[in-house]
Amino acid sequence: MINLIRKSLLILLILPFEMFAQSDKLTVSGYIKDNKNGEGLIGASIFVKELMTGTTTNTYGFYSLTLPKGNYSLIISSVGYRKVIKDIKLIDQNVTLNVEVQEDGQELAEVIVNAKREDDNVQAIEMSVNKIDMKTIKKIPALLGEVDLVRAIQLLPGVSTVGEGASGFNVRGGGVDQNLILLDDAPVYNSSHLFGFFSIFNPDAVKDVKLIKGGIPAQYGGRGASILDVKMKEGNAKKLEVNGGIGVIFSRLSIEAPIVKDKASFIVAARRSYIDVLAKPFLTGDNADSKFSFYDLTAKVNYNINQNNTVFLSGYFGRDVFGNDFGFNWGNSTLSARWNHVFSSKLFLNSTAFYSNYDYLLDSDLANKRPNNAFRWTSNIENLSFKPDFTYYINPENTLTFGGQVLNYDFTPGSATASSNGDKRTFGSAPKNAVEYSAYVGNEMKVSSKLSLQYGIRFSRYDYTSKEDVYYERVKVGISDEFPSGYDLNTKPNDPNKVLQSYQNFEPRFSMKLETSETSSIKASYNRMVQYIHLLSNTAASTPLDVWTSSTNNIKPQLIDQVALGYFKNLGDNEYETSVEVYYKDLKNQIDYSDRADLFLNPEFEKDLMFGKGRAYGLELYGKKNKGKLTGWVSYTLARTERLVEGLNNSNWYPNRYDRMHTLNVVAQYEINKKWSFGGNFAFISGVPYSLGKGQGTYEDLTYSITDNGVRGNVRVPSYHRLDISATKKNKKALFGKGESEWVFSVYNLYNRRNPFSIYTRPKEQTAGEAAQSPTSVVQNEAVRLSIIGSFIPSITYNFKF
Repeated sequence: MINLIRKSLLILLILPFEMFAQSDKLTVSGYIKDNKNGEGLIGASIFVKELMTGTTTNTYGFYSLTLPKGNYSLIISSVGYRKVIKDIKLIDQNVTLNVEVQEDGQELAEVIVNAKREDDNVQAIEMSVNKIDMKTIKKIPALLGEVDLVRAIQLLPGVSTVGEGASGFNVRGGGVDQNLILLDDAPVYNSSHLFGFFSIFNPDAVKDVKLIKGGIPAQYGGRGASILDVKMKEGNAKKLEVNGGIGVIFSRLSIEAPIVKDKASFIVAARRSYIDVLAKPFLTGDNADSKFSFYDLTAKVNYNINQNNTVFLSGYFGRDVFGNDFGFNWGNSTLSARWNHVFSSKLFLNSTAFYSNYDYLLDSDLANKRPNNAFRWTSNIENLSFKPDFTYYINPENTLTFGGQVLNYDFTPGSATASSNGDKRTFGSAPKNAVEYSAYVGNEMKVSSKLSLQYGIRFSRYDYTSKEDVYYERVKVGISDEFPSGYDLNTKPNDPNKVLQSYQNFEPRFSMKLETSETSSIKASYNRMVQYIHLLSNTAASTPLDVWTSSTNNIKPQLIDQVALGYFKNLGDNEYETSVEVYYKDLKNQIDYSDRADLFLNPEFEKDLMFGKGRAYGLELYGKKNKGKLTGWVSYTLARTERLVEGLNNSNWYPNRYDRMHTLNVVAQYEINKKWSFGGNFAFISGVPYSLGKGQGTYEDLTYSITDNGVRGNVRVPSYHRLDISATKKNKKALFGKGESEWVFSVYNLYNRRNPFSIYTRPKEQTAGEAAQSPTSVVQNEAVRLSIIGSFIPSITYNFKF
């Protein structure tokens, strides 16, 4: 079977090259860039008028078109930019045509500038894909006036979160760990600052944002739910540009400029919160030395060596600090080095090497006041990878992609050192190592003027190694008070240099688009995703303390199969976009936990894990207005996500902890004139499931909750709804009398809704009269709503650019 698949992959690779070798055609290729800053435009359209065919630029603004010999007019267009018509002659040799396009000043007041085709949602073969340009994100009312990419993502169909103060986001019934978040191709493992209130992405440094929820192309792998692909700006290659903002909670500043005009440029962007500085005068006693802040630094440099070679180096470093004598900090670090090489007018290479690290630290003695009595807990996940991606432009009807990746993982699930009167003890989970190898091939084919296909296959292999001199093997013992999961672990000797467990999987991908008219299409897709790493968390919402761990001999990789079907329709000369999608996901090897699972610093945590299957299905409706003074969108999702784990919930299906049946988002922006604009968004979300005791008992005048073993999701937190508004006033000049600036006034949670995050029980406090009347009566429990944000929050921010 494996030999047959290998032969099929070889045929897929060789056949298109043979087709090209037999053709008598020539190629026009080059880059499409913004004339103001030299940035390559993503998804710009190059249309051949005479042949009624065309293509779009890739992530770096590169395009390639192979055509019969002749004279042609190329129409180059992108939303918010002036169309450019270039006449070319393909007579006896290939042609290189680089074009810089200009923003359409007449439309800037009405059209949001972004680099994509106007009818992209209908014409592109992609489905279950959402793209939001930064200009739109910056107009959405935000918490404390700070523009946030992840909060904007949560307003899209199929996307939700467990609640305010929860890290990350959930896509189509997947956990936060099932989202592959890429920053310039390097994975980010925790996308949140301040326990989920802000994301790590500096809006001044972001160029492009794309969320892929289904129909995932073969070049992506390693996660089960979605891909959030974030591309950083390359830096202004024309002139110095400074952007920044001063808000009530943090400030930001970015500087970009050419190193060598039109050949090399850089961008550096930084943010720092100052809650701790503002609060310090009001902190006394034990809280006087409290720290609670975050900061991050984003930087990128690129050098266009020549027409065929460009190199990029980018990095991110961010940290959150929380605590006083007992300190807690966590953060991400990434470094990406990329090389773009044009082998020929038809073959493009993007090779990437990256480093990524996420770690956290708890330290009971940050100030070294008690060196002989301290506690220190560390955990991290670290990556090192090399990844070549090739694109071969066979002809306007076929684009072949192929490549591979070697990805090394180093896991430290948790290591702690405790000191007491000078005596030290080290304990925790053993470090782990794994290497993931993958290779893929895919082809995008225009079968006819109406039908397009995208198909491919990905092969992945995962080798796991334990770095301890022993390893653990799960054995079934039956569910009991001592073993609530029904499993124990046997200890066996281990060779740390030997691969302990290997997994390998084929991951087929398929998408199709059928145009039903010039303004509508039907799309369908299927993809299998395999996820070899896992985020362990048995709390209501993920936190920075959750544990990343590997697939092992006891933990199998997650397998997720998804099918989706959608109808896409544009109206009014692409002024309105509409779509309806349905999807179904089948999830295997899903992880849940026994009732008394101990995940932290436990070398035998694998015995507390329980495994089962899942399903997620839903309907997504989306309508967007692109042009005019009033723009925005409405999205509605009807969805369910459930799990079935033997031994939990009487072995019946139960709702997963991020199951939300109804999600409605309304986003609107209205531009009165060039000086004033307004924004608003409304969100309504059904409550998440929660496990709560069915009653209470008493023992020696103490009250305790009674909960059946394995109960999951027996109650629902009340629904969540919120309205935010904002007003933006543009000024004629910025700092030092140059550039431009604006004031942003916003109110988050306008009507003061106390949205519940979770429900818990506590002993009910007695009034003085109740206590006097029945001094020996048993104290009863009461259910309590926990709200993270319980009031409206006004804010003001000053943004500048020069």
